[in-house]
Amino acid sequence: MKTEKRSSRATQLFEAKFDPRIKTYFYWGGTLILLLTIVGIVLIPFWLIFGRSYCNKYYDTLFCELTTRALHFKKGIYFRTERTVPLDKIQDLTFKEGPILRYFGLSSLYIETAGQSAQQASDMTLTAIIDAHEFRNMVMEQRDEVTGYKESTTPLPTSTDQHSLAPLLGEMNETLKRIEKKIGETS
Repeated sequence: MKTEKRSSRATQLFEAKFDPRIKTYFYWGGTLILLLTIVGIVLIPFWLIFGRSYCNKYYDTLFCELTTRALHFKKGIYFRTERTVPLDKIQDLTFKEGPILRYFGLSSLYIETAGQSAQQASDMTLTAIIDAHEFRNMVMEQRDEVTGYKESTTPLPTSTDQHSLAPLLGEMNETLKRIEKKIGETS
């Protein structure tokens, strides 16, 4: 599954593919929005004629790749969006499936980053990625590799004996040193 593309800064690990059913989802979603607005009712005949073509072109612009350092996303025909989210800033990837998405057999992956306020929507939304759960796992594993996170194998001490706290304190010290090193690299 891994492909190697060399660039000056990062190596591509995986390029996500989007489910073609998203074209139908966009088409009917656009139709519904036009039906619900007064101005949109006038535009429905144009949408019914040109909407499929627009959705096909929009689908062709969708691009998402996981590299050794970041997650890159591109979309749009007239209004293009390009986002790069550094892996060390990703806090969580959340799946959401509303009734309409479920009807089309799709899901959305919301990417939440550090520094995001509670009132904001997610920093990036990826809808209709094929094998989205596998993609999420790859992103999280690469994030953990970039940040140096590893699950603690040291059990928590059950007593307050100073000797039993030594391994835990040593591990905490190593973690703090890695954090300081990362902060020094970004400054």
